[in-house]
Amino acid sequence: MKVLVINAGSSSLKYQLFDMKDESVLCKGNCERIGVGDSLVGYKNYKGQEKTIKVEMNNHTEAFMQVKELLTDPEVGVISDVKEVGAVGHRVVQGGAIFHESTVVTPITIEKIKLLSPLAPLHNPGAVQGITAAQSVFGKDTPMVTVFDTSFHATMPEKAYMYAVPYEYYEKYSIRRYGFHGTSHRYVSGKLAELLGKDIKDTKLITCHIGNGSSITAVEGGKVIDTSMGLTPLDGFMMGTRSGSLDPSVVTYIMEKEGLSAKEMDTILNKKSGLLGISGVSSDDRDVCAAEDSGNERAHLAHQMLYYQIAKTIGSYYIALGGCDGICFTAGIGEHQTHLRKAVLDYLNVLGIKCDDERNETADGTALLTTDDSKIPVYVIPTNEELVIARDTQALVEKNDK
Repeated sequence: MKVLVINAGSSSLKYQLFDMKDESVLCKGNCERIGVGDSLVGYKNYKGQEKTIKVEMNNHTEAFMQVKELLTDPEVGVISDVKEVGAVGHRVVQGGAIFHESTVVTPITIEKIKLLSPLAPLHNPGAVQGITAAQSVFGKDTPMVTVFDTSFHATMPEKAYMYAVPYEYYEKYSIRRYGFHGTSHRYVSGKLAELLGKDIKDTKLITCHIGNGSSITAVEGGKVIDTSMGLTPLDGFMMGTRSGSLDPSVVTYIMEKEGLSAKEMDTILNKKSGLLGISGVSSDDRDVCAAEDSGNERAHLAHQMLYYQIAKTIGSYYIALGGCDGICFTAGIGEHQTHLRKAVLDYLNVLGIKCDDERNETADGTALLTTDDSKIPVYVIPTNEELVIARDTQALVEKNDK
């Protein structure tokens, strides 16, 4: 079976086509600036052939038409007929308390995803557009599956997901911790258990997804018991442009002093804070690293805050789990920023964790970062969220065909 994996945003559409015989990626790309002008389609196949097209895409349906054309392109295409696409898997950010696992797309599924849009206004509407557009281009007979960022975290106990606000807000508005990056945490926790040579059901793991958006998750027996992101991806520790957790009075105090609306304050916390807000340089960690290397004290402070907060979160999950068998770093920064890993692991020395500087500096792909006598092994593991979506899609479609 060939599975097309889709990650649709409000103005973008990322895609990968998998051949599930060997789980290889036949091609991948991104449709950018959908509906906003100067649209662009990028494409690269397994042979290394690339193609970039500048073409106006007014909506997601037009974007899917471009993807369809590229998949079957006489020069760089990887299939001869679009009917070779056996199923389409869609990433959806927010599944709320409704979707605890991946599900086959039905009209009811789409309506429920729409109902959850207030919890993810920047993400769920784009996912709905992607689903309906895919149906219009590939036909409603092509099976489609939704895979939710939040579903892996659905096993959290109440003591972990509830907030200490009046209970009525949970009942009326579903205010609770949901967690995100679930497909990434699910993938790397499985890989980490394999590296440890253990059945995941017999493990206590801490997975660290560190990128422009970041979260850390405590996984016991293959099930999430706690995670750092909350009702939205704003919660947790500081990120590229997000503040992470802070005293709620900071919000009301700034709003009062600056005369800000709720929307304006939301923009500050989500888009102007974090590494960008502290360093004053950039939300891109590479730029912050360069500034720090040149002696920028605020860039240095931003990194010191980030490393400290990550280490604190890992330490708290060590307590929550009652011990730990393994830890891993993943995502853009976690996979490539050696300084971050080194600083965090040095904080964790109190737990008997010993960073192997040479292993850390030379890590390329999946790699052990700690010494052989480290009490807890720590790895870097490249994430593969798209493969998780493809696997779930294949499994559900084949199950329904029986």
